[in-house]
Amino acid sequence: MSLLGIDMGTTGCKAVVFREEGTQLSIAYEEYDFQHPQPGWAELDTVRVWEQVRATIRKAARSAGPDPLRAVCVSSLGEAVVPVTADRRILGPSILNFDTRGSEFLEQINARLPGEDLYRINGNTPGNQYSLGKLLWLQKYQPELYRQTWRFLHWSGFVSFMLGAEALVDYSLANRTLLFDLERADWSDEILARVGIGREKLPPAVPSGRVVGRVSRDVAEELGLPPGIPIVSGGHDQCCNSVGCGVIEPGQVKYGMGTYICAVPVFRRRPDAGAMIAQGLSTEHHAAPGLYVSFIYNQGGALVKWYRDTFAALERRQAAAGGEDVYSALFAEMPQAPSRVMVLPHFTATGPPRFIEDSAGVLAGLHLDTQRGEILKGLVEATTFYLRECFESLPAEIEVADFRAAGGGSKSDAWLQVCADILGRPFLRPMVSEAGALGAAIIAGTGSGVFPSIQAGVEAMVHPGRLFEPDAAMQRRYDERYARYRQLWPLLKTYLHDLEV
Repeated sequence: MSLLGIDMGTTGCKAVVFREEGTQLSIAYEEYDFQHPQPGWAELDTVRVWEQVRATIRKAARSAGPDPLRAVCVSSLGEAVVPVTADRRILGPSILNFDTRGSEFLEQINARLPGEDLYRINGNTPGNQYSLGKLLWLQKYQPELYRQTWRFLHWSGFVSFMLGAEALVDYSLANRTLLFDLERADWSDEILARVGIGREKLPPAVPSGRVVGRVSRDVAEELGLPPGIPIVSGGHDQCCNSVGCGVIEPGQVKYGMGTYICAVPVFRRRPDAGAMIAQGLSTEHHAAPGLYVSFIYNQGGALVKWYRDTFAALERRQAAAGGEDVYSALFAEMPQAPSRVMVLPHFTATGPPRFIEDSAGVLAGLHLDTQRGEILKGLVEATTFYLRECFESLPAEIEVADFRAAGGGSKSDAWLQVCADILGRPFLRPMVSEAGALGAAIIAGTGSGVFPSIQAGVEAMVHPGRLFEPDAAMQRRYDERYARYRQLWPLLKTYLHDLEV
């Protein structure tokens, strides 16, 4: 018996078939590009992407072997929605969260939904990354498309709908709109009335792990799926990824190491709104029932990529030509000791708590004998220092006991050891790296009755790999480095202010 997990991202889709004990049977991947029809715009060509999603599912299903497929579930990117009709026609592109459209409505949203009012209901503060601004833009500038749209579906719900499910949204993705009532687990009539969005344009909300339909016969024949298998409601990719890492208990933290370093702590009780707003933290339903998550992040993976492209361009081209991974060789150059290079990782706009846009990156402590491996280690240390500062300011309701690592960066033993030493907590790297698809498969198994609960699915399918424990001596050395790191931003802030004056 097997389960299909689909992981929809901003630039690609993975479809992975797993046995119910966690063995990977097949995997397929299709990459796609987002479009820039005008400066500042970023959108997915929904029709084209749906073709590629179907191709991904078809490849994975046809190479999975004879194990009967029991159910399917979709994990997806967060805020982007797709306009559809009741008869499953796609009406337009999907506007991505970093698209600038909608920013003109932020002042209006703030006036109608002051920060504490919105946070009390929804668990977020206003921002143009959420779906609301995009919906207001469509309502004003593309009124005919808005009028024709039956439902605006997030990508997890959209893919499920096109496979044959009802038009629905899970709680975690509904929260990415700014229109959802976290406590009532339904669309907020108060927010909808204040911003002028009709409930009829939004799909009903359900928890993750609910059977929402069955694969239609026509779709099953096209994609090589068994007709009539259950389609189970999925979730926000960060939540599904956490399930795939086994992060389903308070105190556990999923540590995603991709372009963004995104730490996802799990907690049971909503913290005080004032404390969360002060730290720039959101609150969202987890895909596991009865739990919440938040997101602490920076672009640490992007800094490592910048290092590769800047300091190892030749090795990158050589490795690509030979089908090899250049990162393992670069990480091997890092010194064992803490780097002499101190870095302020503000190479781009920062994440919580300050969301600084007018800063800049700093490399301090360079000498003529500085090796490039020291620079890489300084970058890795700095992004971890940044997150340590965030963790030290968390409300008391959010505990941090241990971390589960996922994403491309988690392949590096050296990087994970630095994280354990700086954060002072153990880091576990699960055996399966495709945590998003695995989390979706676990949710599929739970909803279809293969497992009695998410916890049982995690116990069956998530297998621990290597554990990285903090080194006490190295931790003391990093405590000293961390104290110096915390002085960098105040110094640079004063310098930038003096330049403006």
